[in-house]
Amino acid sequence: MSTLRFHAVKQSLQHKPVFIEEKQRRSELFASHVFNEATMRQYLTKDAFNSVIDAIQLGKKIDRVVADHISTGMKEWAISKGATHYTHWFQPLTGATAEKHDAFFETVGGGMSIEKFEGSQLVQQEPDASSFPNGGIRNTFEARGYTAWDPTSPAFIYGTTLCIPTVFVSYTGEALDYKTPLLRALQAVDSAAVAVCKYFDKNVKKVNASLGWEQEYFLIDRSLAMSRPDIVLTGRTLLGHAAAKGQQLDDHYFGTIPNRAMSFMRDLETECMLLGIPVKTRHNEVAPNQFELAPIFEEANLAVDHNSLLMDVMEKIAGRHHFKVLFHEKPFAGVNGSGKHNNWSLGTDTGVNLLSPGKTPMSNLQFLTFFINTIKAVGDNEELLRASIASASNDHRLGANEAPPAIISVFIGEQLTKTLKELENVTDGKLSPEEKTDLKLNVVGKIPDVLLDNTDRNRTSPFAFTGNKFEFRAVGSTANCASPMTVLNTIVAKQLIEFKAEVDKLIDKKKMKKDDAIFNILREYIKKSKNILFEGNGYGEAWEKEAKKRGLSNNKTTPEALKAKVSKKALTLFEELGVMNKVEAEARYEIEMEEYAMRIQIEGRVLGDIARNHIMPTAVKYQNMLIKNVQGLKAIYDKDFKKLAKEQLSLIESISNHMEAINSGVTKMIDARKKANNIEDVYKKAVAYCEDVKPLFNEIRYHCDKLELLVDDEIWPLTKYRELLFTK
Repeated sequence: MSTLRFHAVKQSLQHKPVFIEEKQRRSELFASHVFNEATMRQYLTKDAFNSVIDAIQLGKKIDRVVADHISTGMKEWAISKGATHYTHWFQPLTGATAEKHDAFFETVGGGMSIEKFEGSQLVQQEPDASSFPNGGIRNTFEARGYTAWDPTSPAFIYGTTLCIPTVFVSYTGEALDYKTPLLRALQAVDSAAVAVCKYFDKNVKKVNASLGWEQEYFLIDRSLAMSRPDIVLTGRTLLGHAAAKGQQLDDHYFGTIPNRAMSFMRDLETECMLLGIPVKTRHNEVAPNQFELAPIFEEANLAVDHNSLLMDVMEKIAGRHHFKVLFHEKPFAGVNGSGKHNNWSLGTDTGVNLLSPGKTPMSNLQFLTFFINTIKAVGDNEELLRASIASASNDHRLGANEAPPAIISVFIGEQLTKTLKELENVTDGKLSPEEKTDLKLNVVGKIPDVLLDNTDRNRTSPFAFTGNKFEFRAVGSTANCASPMTVLNTIVAKQLIEFKAEVDKLIDKKKMKKDDAIFNILREYIKKSKNILFEGNGYGEAWEKEAKKRGLSNNKTTPEALKAKVSKKALTLFEELGVMNKVEAEARYEIEMEEYAMRIQIEGRVLGDIARNHIMPTAVKYQNMLIKNVQGLKAIYDKDFKKLAKEQLSLIESISNHMEAINSGVTKMIDARKKANNIEDVYKKAVAYCEDVKPLFNEIRYHCDKLELLVDDEIWPLTKYRELLFTK
């Protein structure tokens, strides 16, 4: 009997739901561990409070003297909540969060000490940056990197530590994190959108990008997960035959949440409430043991921070409930993978959602302006948008089991497609009074009625309009939302700037009225954006051929997709809007290419180890059992033994053939890795891992999975899919 596997199964069956007592209402718990506006009013002086609000709303700098007052109030609040340490909490380019804890503790001589936290410690710190990815921005021996407080994302307490959200930059000022470019992109889209909003409402002074992410994940019993070296080291299963039952009955989707999973969710939601993460929705997803959690929409920067924090918290809470949470986009072959749908919109400081139709023709014209400009932005930059979600893990998911394909397209639904076709026929130049009246009453004016039919939900669309927002569905579950949000807000900002310039040109030079100019430009944008609009099924060769005719990219692998990040077009875009300079953009490209190669390298090493040190010895052991059985039959039946041992002899031969194929495949994979490792160019190295190493995984897996069906279940060493996916 396979000791580890069956011990893990036995242990998993003993795990019971952990009772979570909820004494307070969610509304009473919400944000009680967050240094938000309500808390600041209690602990800060009036001047200090106003300085923080001005920094948040107007981007003003906080004076160092005032920073001392803020830090004192923040420290007193944190200590009252049981905090003993503080940390600058940031998001380096590792994809995880980072923190270095310091105590509120200083000695003052004479054997005495005090709790101390100064403004300089709040505003800036200098962590050792030598081991974080930097893409050549700085040398390894140059350890200096700075974290600087981001007041737009409130500090919070987790455990006994005050966490201060910060940006992370190099000694020379280049961004070394996800947050800095995102903040710049949000500033760019704010400025561009406000300028366009002035056409419709002169009172608009600020536009915020909002984000609502939907986090999908798998919950696997911790004992079972820890019995699998591939899950432990790569976050996914590198081999394993499909269980007889998977998701084909659709009986897990929206079904009753299992008791243990429910206890985990309740515990998680309590922690989220304390941390101000406004989680609202929970449900079973399609695949067995797959679930989803979604919050109320928030300002994009805060939403990104909350998602990164959530993933940290989920892993810690999972341990308390004897679970391992898997964020990998495709942890199990043959069932749905996990995404992180990014629901994005723009809202004004006057309370208007710019992607939600209104009740008047003017408000609907504003909606159409932002709606069509977003579509054109995606159409003009689809390759860059694809690059923003590229990763080794997301490559497994895109185009498989209901996930969107690698081809970026926009789905808007039948009714809005009809509306755009009518707008496409607008007269070139000044509109006649009759045409303008008809347009406003019968086309633009009826958009709310159109949306009552909904925009449908095309599960295979990477980028879909869903009533009052766009949903970027191709984002992977492990992703930091900052990357796709930085790109999306940047391309929309650029598009809005171009739109305003074109409208103003028609108003100034052709003396058109504002509405005429807007309709004329929108008409041209609709014509230019036809190639990106797609209402059909995103799977199969038919769409791939059609997409190629339309000139859309189909970068199926990360190495091919990432090239768009350092194209002349992308570098110019980022620099022009002040989101990233050339050095920062190229550094990210290099980091992501290196990460891709390293992840495939690690998976190759793990797969080789499992195949040769787990699977093959087990196959030999079972083969020896069969050989002994055949020898016994021969001793009893002599010449007639071949007839009686026919099946055993066939099994012996099949096992040998599969073992030979596995050993040969592992040898070829090792040789391919060695060649790839000798390549210095990051792109060529990533391509070598993609094209020469990774394809061998399937060959090795095929034969290992075949052996799983042949070898005695009692001695099979790896926890099987049926145990991983159906242990509740």
